[in-house]
Amino acid sequence: MDSSGLLPVGRRVAYWRGRRRLSQQVFADRLGKSKSWVDKIERGVRTLDKVSTLQDIAAVLRIDPAVLLGRDTRPAEATGWTADVTRIRVALSRYDIPLARPAGSRPVPPAGQVARQVAHAWTTFQHASYPQVVALLPELLADAERAHAADPAAGREPLVETYRVTASLLVKLAAPELAWLAVDRAMSTATDDPVLVAAAAVQLGQVLRASGGMRVAQSAMLAAAYRIAPPVIGRDVSRELSLCGTLLLQAALAAATHGDDAAVAGLLDEADDLATFVGDGHDHHRTGFGPTAVAVARAATAVELGDAHGALARHEEVTRRDGWRWLPVEHRAAYLVDADRIAPAEIRHRPAGREALARVAREPDAPTALVRLAATLGVG
Repeated sequence: MDSSGLLPVGRRVAYWRGRRRLSQQVFADRLGKSKSWVDKIERGVRTLDKVSTLQDIAAVLRIDPAVLLGRDTRPAEATGWTADVTRIRVALSRYDIPLARPAGSRPVPPAGQVARQVAHAWTTFQHASYPQVVALLPELLADAERAHAADPAAGREPLVETYRVTASLLVKLAAPELAWLAVDRAMSTATDDPVLVAAAAVQLGQVLRASGGMRVAQSAMLAAAYRIAPPVIGRDVSRELSLCGTLLLQAALAAATHGDDAAVAGLLDEADDLATFVGDGHDHHRTGFGPTAVAVARAATAVELGDAHGALARHEEVTRRDGWRWLPVEHRAAYLVDADRIAPAEIRHRPAGREALARVAREPDAPTALVRLAATLGVG
């Protein structure tokens, strides 16, 4: 059972507001209330005794009003991968290199071999085959760390990339605290290499946003973006522009969550300018950055800002673009609600995807296929 179901209604409001990554001020603004009113509701100083108010709160939080009354639970969490996530936790907790633990009979792989292994892990992740990535990561983490210890220069980038894909997967699987450990190691390993730092910062932004640190995420992403931005935009800078633009998109998504419309517009326009030089169909540093990625971000930020009409119009435009099919499957599936056709793991193994499916399936006019999928997966 969802532990929030045992809490007073005010605490459940606070729980779901946190889940939706809304500050008290943004939540209050969307309700047309004061921040003080929200604070008193969440602390139980004021009671919620009007059905209309409960319905308004549920609408902003995008949940059924019954959830606030403790008559419902969160959609079933993803199953089948918990034990493997524990294996990743164990792998990140070993500290074999600093503790000088013996590697046993397993030979230390050369950095080039590790680079190929991590490239395979990234490709598998971008095809949304998350259970396979979970199975790969424990040994890959050990190999990458030992290869880096044996050859720090050649092993540095493969190790950073291993931590990056680990953090990305753990964010998908709703394990932000463990993802934080992976991304912190990526940032530490990348120190003094601006390109590697910027690449690791992409996952840092994901982790910060997943943990609710929107303002910190926005600030960190801007610092990383402007550090990597080339002084002159010309040939052979697409890789740097892709990182810079992706970091700007991360900053825009964070700004949208705390309702900063002006910052969102400026950051998206700035990213759009960079995207014109990069073009679609590239995947520099595993970012998928280009004009279509910016268009996807415009739709996503419109949703966060409460602009349903604008979000729908942008959604219809972006999915008609030629560049849409060039985005990684994971990127597209994370954006679409009906992801089971494109990338089943987005729904079957990702908690956020299951939650979205349950929410849509409860609507009176929900497509039959989605209702059937929700019933099959035990979500609702």
